[in-house]
Amino acid sequence: MANKYLPIAISVVTRPCLVVGGGAVALRKVETLLEYETKITVIAPKPDAKIEYHADKGRIELIKREYASPEAADYGLVIAASSDAYVNQEVYNDAIAAHVPVNVVDNTGLCDFIFPAITKRDCLTVAVSTDGQAPFLAGFLREFLDGVFTDRWRRIAGYAGKFRRMVMEEGPKGRERKAACLQRFLNADWKKLLKDKNDEEINTEFRTWLNE
Repeated sequence: MANKYLPIAISVVTRPCLVVGGGAVALRKVETLLEYETKITVIAPKPDAKIEYHADKGRIELIKREYASPEAADYGLVIAASSDAYVNQEVYNDAIAAHVPVNVVDNTGLCDFIFPAITKRDCLTVAVSTDGQAPFLAGFLREFLDGVFTDRWRRIAGYAGKFRRMVMEEGPKGRERKAACLQRFLNADWKKLLKDKNDEEINTEFRTWLNE
């Protein structure tokens, strides 16, 4: 059977995000978005205190009023998290009419994108989705992956991004030789490297891999 949701990674740098609603669910979505480079606007007449805190810190824009149709069309990505089903439906209709990706929380029938369960370590993101059918299973598997991808993967992911840039900018010519450099990174004993070497020494190791 064909699945409904295509797993993709979409940039939100140039897509201002709108969250409609100010309760605990809206807060969770806001705090997810805060991990990404984007502009976040929350519209809610009575927002959670933590949402107000994020606004006071300048992390989000908070507009304390009811949603005004069709303003969802002015954004690049929309999340409807109101406790009022009518408002959520209105936000969904406005977003769909403007071809803006929209998620209505806890209502997959009104979502043209969904949030997977994710384990995030620096630039490394491992996502699990059940196509919206069994999110509790995705959440369980995320907990399992949290144990697999321990915190050292945060450092490994950061080093991986740096080394790839070095290979592309300073490494040998030719696809096969560049691929060989990247394979040296993958074959390295990272448990030992992270334990025994500091950043400068690891950078020296990178230079060696570029020239082997």
